[in-house]
Amino acid sequence: MQSTNVPHPFDAEYEDLLSLWSDLEAGVGMVLRKARLIPDFPRKIRQYDRWMQDMLRQDTDTGLYLLFQLASNSSLGYSSSHALICAVLCNIIAQDVPLPSGERDSLIAAAMTMNVAMTELQNELAEQADKPTPQQQAGIQTHALEGRLLLEETGVADPLWLDVVEIHHDVEPSEEDLFSLEPAQRLARILHVVDRYAAMISPRKTRAGRTVTESVRTMMTRADGLRDQVAFALVRAVGLCPPGTYVRMDTGETAVVLRRGSKANHPMVATVLNRMGDKLSSPRLHRTAMGGPAIQSALTHEMVRQRVRINHQNLLRLGFQAERVHKDS
Repeated sequence: MQSTNVPHPFDAEYEDLLSLWSDLEAGVGMVLRKARLIPDFPRKIRQYDRWMQDMLRQDTDTGLYLLFQLASNSSLGYSSSHALICAVLCNIIAQDVPLPSGERDSLIAAAMTMNVAMTELQNELAEQADKPTPQQQAGIQTHALEGRLLLEETGVADPLWLDVVEIHHDVEPSEEDLFSLEPAQRLARILHVVDRYAAMISPRKTRAGRTVTESVRTMMTRADGLRDQVAFALVRAVGLCPPGTYVRMDTGETAVVLRRGSKANHPMVATVLNRMGDKLSSPRLHRTAMGGPAIQSALTHEMVRQRVRINHQNLLRLGFQAERVHKDS
């Protein structure tokens, strides 16, 4: 009789990717906390950028899945997880727009380091239930300029990287085409949208994270009527409901988004709860682009975690296998 305990080839690949993403987040957190003590700090950030790109080339959807789970599940280590997910989203947008390679490199470096001057404060704010104190509020207000000065102190000489860090909160929404702007303004606009989006979906002690669709709607539907080009690029690149997020189907069932689809609103999902809210004996894969049940709304992680414990490794394996079969067919 064949053993049922033989590991699937994807298990090792998934474990490797999970370990690499965790190691990368830990590394980013360490250099942000100890920036002044890191020899050749700029080179270290570039090295982490190359590491991130290598993993995204292996499987972007698995990377997004793991990062959205990380961003939405815990406020612990918020600064490093926020920096990493912003860098990943900026990388994906840079490919979609697309940006020249030099601008792309400066954007990713700025995404990883935009909050370097308030790393510990950012972690404190994510964990505290009270509003920021006047002293904390002062740190928030000055962190962009102080971040630039700190980066210069560590040896960063890329003026575009430094400019984007300094102005990433100062940009205004605009209907101007991105490429009509000066490079620093262009990159700061991208980073500003990504920063807000990642912050909205992440939980705090003072509130739960929003659903991804609420976050997108907030950015795309403005009182002034402006339609932000970056917000649309973000949705086009990662989908309305990215991998790793939860959705309710129009059948009443609850599903996890596994992989992006050919259209922003047509991802591959795995149904995990029936319409009564009971856990299914085994998840059911569904390509929403093929018809049948459609996504009705996004859900927060808190809504789902109260009902079921998700075996993410199993879901990722199912999605990975299905994608391989689909590409080979």
